[in-house]
Amino acid sequence: MASQEPAGNAADASGDLRIDLLGPVRARRGDTPLALGPVRRQAVLAALVLRAPSLVAHRQLLADIWGTRPPGTGHQVLPSYVYALRKALDTASGGTDRSVIHSRPGGYRFVPGAARTDLAALADLAARARGAKDSGDLDAALEHGARALELFRGEPLLGLPGPLADSERQRLARQRRTLHQDRAECLLSLGRYADALDELSAAPLAEPYDESLAALRMRALYGSGRQAEALAVYQEVRRRLLDELGVEPGEELRGVHQAVLRRDAPRLLGRSAEPGTAAAPAPRGVRRDEPPPGRARSGRSGHPHGAAPRRNELPGDIACLVGRERELALLTAPVSPAAVSVVAVDGTAGVGKTALVVRAAWALSAAYPDGCLFVDLRTHGAAHESGGPERALRRLLRTVHGDGDTFPDGPEDVEELVTAWRAATSALRLLLVVDDARGAEQVRPLLPAGPGSRVLVTSRQRLPGLDADVRLTVEPLGTGDAVRLLRELLGESRADREPDAALELARRCGGLPLALRIASARLQNRPAWTLALLAGRMADDVRGLGELRAEDRSVEAAFRMSYDRLTPGLRRGFRALGMAPTAGIDGLTLAAMLGGSREDAEVLLEDLVDASLLQQPRPGRYALHDLVRAHARRLAAETPGQAAADRAAVLRLYTAACRAAGDWGPEAFPTGPGDTGSPFPGWREASAWLEAAGGELVDVVSYAATTGHPDHACWIAEALVDHLVRLGRYHEGRAALNLALPCAELADDQRMPASLRNCLGMIDLYQGRPGPARTRFTEALHHSRSGGGPRERARATAGLGIATWMLGGIEDGIVHLDEAVELAAGLDDAWLTGVATCSLGAVRSQQGLHERAFAHHAAALAVAEKSGRPRTISNVLCFFADTHLAVGQYEEAEVLLRRAAELARHAEDLPLHAASLSRLATVEQIQDRTHSAVATHHQALATLTRHTSVWLEMEVRIRLGNTYAAAGRSAEARREFQAALSLPGAGDYPRQFELARARLSGFG
Repeated sequence: MASQEPAGNAADASGDLRIDLLGPVRARRGDTPLALGPVRRQAVLAALVLRAPSLVAHRQLLADIWGTRPPGTGHQVLPSYVYALRKALDTASGGTDRSVIHSRPGGYRFVPGAARTDLAALADLAARARGAKDSGDLDAALEHGARALELFRGEPLLGLPGPLADSERQRLARQRRTLHQDRAECLLSLGRYADALDELSAAPLAEPYDESLAALRMRALYGSGRQAEALAVYQEVRRRLLDELGVEPGEELRGVHQAVLRRDAPRLLGRSAEPGTAAAPAPRGVRRDEPPPGRARSGRSGHPHGAAPRRNELPGDIACLVGRERELALLTAPVSPAAVSVVAVDGTAGVGKTALVVRAAWALSAAYPDGCLFVDLRTHGAAHESGGPERALRRLLRTVHGDGDTFPDGPEDVEELVTAWRAATSALRLLLVVDDARGAEQVRPLLPAGPGSRVLVTSRQRLPGLDADVRLTVEPLGTGDAVRLLRELLGESRADREPDAALELARRCGGLPLALRIASARLQNRPAWTLALLAGRMADDVRGLGELRAEDRSVEAAFRMSYDRLTPGLRRGFRALGMAPTAGIDGLTLAAMLGGSREDAEVLLEDLVDASLLQQPRPGRYALHDLVRAHARRLAAETPGQAAADRAAVLRLYTAACRAAGDWGPEAFPTGPGDTGSPFPGWREASAWLEAAGGELVDVVSYAATTGHPDHACWIAEALVDHLVRLGRYHEGRAALNLALPCAELADDQRMPASLRNCLGMIDLYQGRPGPARTRFTEALHHSRSGGGPRERARATAGLGIATWMLGGIEDGIVHLDEAVELAAGLDDAWLTGVATCSLGAVRSQQGLHERAFAHHAAALAVAEKSGRPRTISNVLCFFADTHLAVGQYEEAEVLLRRAAELARHAEDLPLHAASLSRLATVEQIQDRTHSAVATHHQALATLTRHTSVWLEMEVRIRLGNTYAAAGRSAEARREFQAALSLPGAGDYPRQFELARARLSGFG
């Protein structure tokens, strides 16, 4: 990702160039950071640096970054990336011959010695560390290794796409592990066992099958006097190897295991020592046959009375636990032997918290000689505790005191019970699992006192009041892991017969292990059922919950228990969330439904996150799991009046946001829900709020259409067009309008049939499709005469004029546009007046009537500036500049286009920004400023996205090709014309296609 530091300009910087890849890619010249741009451009730079000093062929570079899916334009896309990199990295005094990136026939080459890199520094320091270690200079090896590790700033090549970046990340991860491993070996040799353990825990060393690392950890634990934990490491690795690979540990790890059992200190620690010396170091002043201070003398079991057997109350481990390797590593990581370690595990109902913690507890059990205890508080069960921890404390006390002891069930004060529990456990090393806790106040009294004890707590609620060393939220399984679990539960043969249905069923279960287990149980009990049948029965999100029930197990019942424990206010908010039209939710959405403030709604949302009923993918943005969302909708349906009010409120909010974000302005909509008070101060705030919804805006239209709100479906789709066009997301705008179009016939607002067709016609114009646009505007004009009203008639007439002009019908276009201007004047519609007048100016300029064109543009500009909308102003300025360009007034055209480009950038209108930059580049070319023109054209190309219209990209590339041709750079000109012809759907734009083909054929 690009550096977040202020971007520097290489032309103004001096000093050596440095490029860092061991983290987010960044570059500096001297002390000045350089802006490298988007990740794909960074990936090109990284590939050239990694393969330096070799020449990297175009084909190799494409394979490194795009893998098996190269861009449609092939290697012709590369020069724009290389040009931008040269501009960022090269000094102002150097030409292309002195660039850090050289072009050669068929490829590019990063100049050797042109930059210092952290990769080179890493290689040097790693070699020094290994050399010092081999020569026995362990202190020097530690120093060089530490300096090498300091070079890592996170994951190398962070965020870069492509096979080369992936393989390099894996190589560097291995090198990083080797550095940590070498340092740990040095620390072991120096007798610094605790430091060696820290070294092994400091970096991402999670290699589940790395026996060398396991052996090192066992030796360090043994040297620290933690023989039981060393043996537990072996048991866990052996279990993993047998369960997952079907093999026994290798000779090295078995040898270390035997040495730990024999207390063979010379074998483990590399020095002579009596058996037991290193494994059980005694504090100064304490005889070796006496227990350490704070410990009672115990028998073989570690029990304070010396008689009770070791207790293991852990439930049985489940056979299938899939996709939890990271969580298990976190739960079983080494902890301090001098303190009680507490881990809090939370997550929504059915996500598999208990199964995960029980698996972790069994993996740890051998390291806790005084017992493994399990307490189920049953907060969400039928027989849950009455509220306090008294019953659990009494049972725990009976357990540690042994079967022969009694501990009365009388009403002892809870403080006395806690005191007794702490006294009883002060000399014990226990593993305690506390399952299904309601709050921290239930758990705190249960914490044992013995140093080295470990407590694993599960809860549906987050437990901020509990002093936990580690907090883990268990998320639903990803799709791949969910399918793996389904295959294990059902049997591979049955699941693999219907791979697509298995994938769909896993998706319907939302990665929730409880849902997957119930679905599998139903299929096992119904051999005649196919996976596709059950997936089909679950196709309806709300009805699908009913399918996830098997005897006393039910996903919905699990959710209902969580809901029932909420306060009335949280229940009300949770039901309202079921009426949200998008999966993503924010405070404003909930505030609109509840009729309160955004601040209060955000507090409520955070409380629902803490209750594990709501997810928070990023700050300020929330989401319901699909099944939880279905449950919320079912609950909302129990209060239909309230649900209807919530639904209407949120649709009014989206209507207000879409209308505020567009160029028309809220006042330009003659019909609608009325002024209910917009929460958005201006268009920018409304647009930002809509943009936060990402690709879910079309879902809002679908939601309104399917829930019986045809008017809102039409109003939202109509107003959404401007916002989506600004982002170049034409396909989403078209999808929203097509969803709303059937609703137009059902809507009370008779303006909608004409308005939606006008909007579709405008999208066609933006995409350079005047033929379909003319059809849409003709349909809109017909509907406007039968109920659409004068405004839609005027807009249809203006659109028809523009489309007709673009198709070559200049005179007919003028007639329509003149009529539109006249109609708009009587409607006080600034946007329509500006568009029609500006278009008339463009037509008059094409006719050579430049004075009349200037008058039209000036009038349109006055209207646009009065509205204050930067997109509208920018659009008029572009046409105004075209007329100046037509009469040879290049300086005036340049001034207008620079202002237009800046306004488009300020408005975040990507297509308009690209179009204005491309026009500006044409002016620079005419003024013989070829280098600047090429740079500006490339800036325009970099502004385009995959959503941008093919027509616009063809225009930009044809202009860039013309610039190259005028400069005598034939090869580059041919490349751009060919790129324009190769764009997907280029043949749908005959004018641009024929122009590019004619330009290309001109080179023979």
